[in-house]
Amino acid sequence: MTGDVALLLRRAGFGPTAAELAAAQRAGYPATLAALLAPTDPDIGAAGAPAPDLGPDPHSRLREPNGDQRAEADRQRQIDLERLSQWWLDRMAAARNQAVEKLAFFWQGHWATAVAKVKSPQLMLAQYHTIRAARDVRDLAQRMVRDPALVHWLDGQLNTREAPNENLARELFELFLLGIGHYTEADVKQAGRALTGWRIDLAGQVTVFHPPSHDAGNKTILGVTGAFTELGLVDMLLSQPACARFIASRLWFRYASSTDPIPEPTRERMAAGFPDPMAMLRAMFTDEAFAGTADSMVKQPIEWFVGGMRQLGVRPAAIPTEMLPEILNGLSGMGQRPFNPPSVGGWPAGGTWLTSAAAQVRLSLAGKIVSLTDPGPLTPDDVAYLLCVDGWTDRTYAVLRGVRNQRMLLTIGLASPEYLVT
Repeated sequence: MTGDVALLLRRAGFGPTAAELAAAQRAGYPATLAALLAPTDPDIGAAGAPAPDLGPDPHSRLREPNGDQRAEADRQRQIDLERLSQWWLDRMAAARNQAVEKLAFFWQGHWATAVAKVKSPQLMLAQYHTIRAARDVRDLAQRMVRDPALVHWLDGQLNTREAPNENLARELFELFLLGIGHYTEADVKQAGRALTGWRIDLAGQVTVFHPPSHDAGNKTILGVTGAFTELGLVDMLLSQPACARFIASRLWFRYASSTDPIPEPTRERMAAGFPDPMAMLRAMFTDEAFAGTADSMVKQPIEWFVGGMRQLGVRPAAIPTEMLPEILNGLSGMGQRPFNPPSVGGWPAGGTWLTSAAAQVRLSLAGKIVSLTDPGPLTPDDVAYLLCVDGWTDRTYAVLRGVRNQRMLLTIGLASPEYLVT
């Protein structure tokens, strides 16, 4: 098994440091892949970035609040959300087991739950823990169908026997587990009935089953009739052959290519590893088709930001308080802020990240990252080494050679096409 170790590290994680890349090149592709997907040592880096204790959601303590109390609770939620966002960025940067943290990032985008609607940072943190606790795709789907943030995001708490709401059921079929073409509208309506009866306990950060609101009658879903509940429904979807192939396609889309469809033999190899996502990734990273995707993927803004912080040796936790809103607003300006995908369809991909407006924000944000460092004398080759760039095009090199300010040199390197595309 051979391959481009640098490509593997860039795609499986958020971006290697120069030391990590050098060590991986010495170890070789098979050993690096094994260490990424089946780490044996505790993640000391992640342990050094413990999740914040946000306490209860401030709205959960209010009973018949007046306007001022609601405004104060909203203000506290905003503070909690900034803490939560900074923490996750820091954990992404600090984690030694980069593939594990990158997979959590993938799943949060796959289930595409946005704090803009959920409102509660506490529920978003609980969802993160749910994702990390899941053993595999099957376990994750069974947990997520009861996840309070996802249920709220898709109006599951409004879904009752008397007034069915099909939003969660529809996305389970279309976006989370099967994909378009493997179900009918009648299946969605029947599945919606199976998901009735759940409410959200904001204080406990859990969903609670309310039997009187549940439709306990028989439902016919994908040709099978029974008194389906939420777990029975999810188990049925997971058992469909289309499910494994759909998850394989989504992994390919985020890790390999957002423009070229997954080759059928690659999809089948990946699907054979279902429901273990690491086995599916192993099948993809050892497939010849993966090697052929080099230099074709545009980094997502969070990948770009976290990778830059790692390579320059700056922890997001060290961002000064007064700068943090600017950093988070910068990520928003590029279109990707933690815990806040723009729609249930998840994050955009590819050239969407390369608008002229995003380029201006990226350059500004790169300058802020670099302002947190103290670079010594640098050459363009030094910058390429630090950022683990294979090399500069003649055009970029000519620009870099003319720069005398060391921080500007790094800033341009971070914003360069060679750094943005893996």
